[in-house]
Amino acid sequence: MSTSRDKLIDIFNRIERFFRRLEIYTGIAPTTAMMDMVVEIMVEVLTILAITTKELKRGPLSEPMSRVFTAFFD
Repeated sequence: MSTSRDKLIDIFNRIERFFRRLEIYTGIAPTTAMMDMVVEIMVEVLTILAITTKELKRGPLSEPMSRVFTAFFD
């Protein structure tokens, strides 16, 4: 259980770092391409949160899900 919790904490820490960088980007005039990329990234973040929530309801993070999160955030 501790390993799953540690992985989950790591996921949320990485998402937090992304949002901090995003805050910097919102201070400049966005281009259409930049806005499209931000939207794509936000969709990915929401997808990760949905998957994480689903996994937490099922129990500790499974090994395949652990690999997905590691690949996505490394």
